[in-house]
This record gives sequence, structure tokens and C-alpha cells, in this order.
Amino acid sequence: MRLTHLGHACLLVEIADQRVLIDPGTLAAGWEDLRDLDAVVVTHQHPDHLDPERVPELVRGNPDAAWYVEAQARELVEVPGSVALVGGDEVSVGDVTLRGVGEQHAVINEHVPRIGNTGVVLSVDGEPTVFHPGDAYDAEPGEVDVLALPLNAPWCASKETIAFVRRIGPRYAVPVHDALLSPAGRGIYLGHARDFSLDRTEVVDLAGGDARTFS
Repeated sequence: MRLTHLGHACLLVEIADQRVLIDPGTLAAGWEDLRDLDAVVVTHQHPDHLDPERVPELVRGNPDAAWYVEAQARELVEVPGSVALVGGDEVSVGDVTLRGVGEQHAVINEHVPRIGNTGVVLSVDGEPTVFHPGDAYDAEPGEVDVLALPLNAPWCASKETIAFVRRIGPRYAVPVHDALLSPAGRGIYLGHARDFSLDRTEVVDLAGGDARTFS
């Protein structure tokens, strides 16, 4: 299984001969140029996870890709044949199972209404299991090998990030949701993740479009 971090919350997951793009948003670069995608997953409607202006180009370049989009976000983007991503539901992309996890975005503050948010677990026999939570730390994905770890956001504090990664306890944590940080600030948050995760968790930084194969 291979992960590429395209910036902020956007990941390309290549697993069991399937190419799945997660959260193509405004703060990620180059995803509209991807080709040969089998599926696109959108966890929620915020523009840093879904950029409606670039979606049409992605659709044109990947006419056969299946789209699984959180229900409220699905109302904001016109993709023929898209399917609502719902917590607890499972769909198949080739041999890969996509399972929706969770229902609500984390609280930003008392003045901002909560919206829907559905994370996704990707699994297939013989490959590491991957979990992208979108914007929430309260999901219960079960046992996962690779966690896309939101590093910083208006809806979380560092203590909550650490509590989340320790509760999930993955073999690997890949920092995402980091575009609001300066390089120096990102280094501090990254250091916290490395220093305070469980001993069994390796933090793998794929910033700058880097990729890694996990086994």
C-alpha cells in the first residue's frame, strides 16, 4: 500500500491495484492533474477538503472514477453517479473495502454550527488498513495500521491530537491537515506527535508531496 500526501488533508492511496483520492481541497496542489483514479472520497464540505472549482477538471480526467461523498458535501458538488458516504456503510472499490466512520465534524466553537463529517477506513486482505478521519477525533475505526493524523486545526488543541493518536494506536501515523502552520510551527506540532505517541507508533512525515510504501 502506497500513500502520497498532496498537501493539507489530501491523500492518494494506492492499494490492491486501486487508486483512491481522499479530500481534494483548496489547500492541496496538483490533484486535479491525477489520472487513472478508481475512486474519490470526500469526508465533508469544507473547502480545504473539497474544492468545487477544480472538481470538474478531476471528473473530466477520471470519467470512470466512483465518488463517495459525505451527504451534505454531496449537495455542493455535481458529480454524476456520486454516492453518499455514510458512517457504518461499506462499499467496494475493486477488492478494497471502504467503510464510513463517524457522522459529525468536530466542534470549532459555539458560534459555528456543526456539519456532517464521515471518515473512511480502507482495507483489503494482505495490505495495511488506512484510516482518514476527516475533521474529527471522536471516531471509532477499530484497529488500523496507518492513521492520517490531523496535526492542527481551529477545532483541536495539541493535547487532543495526542490523545487521539494514542487512543487509535496505529503502527504508523502520517501527519495531515497542516497547511495553517508556519514551517516552524509545524515542526513543533510534528515534534509533539513524535514525542508523545505510543512507542509502537512511527510518525511518517510525507510533507511536500512525498510518498511511502507501507507493508
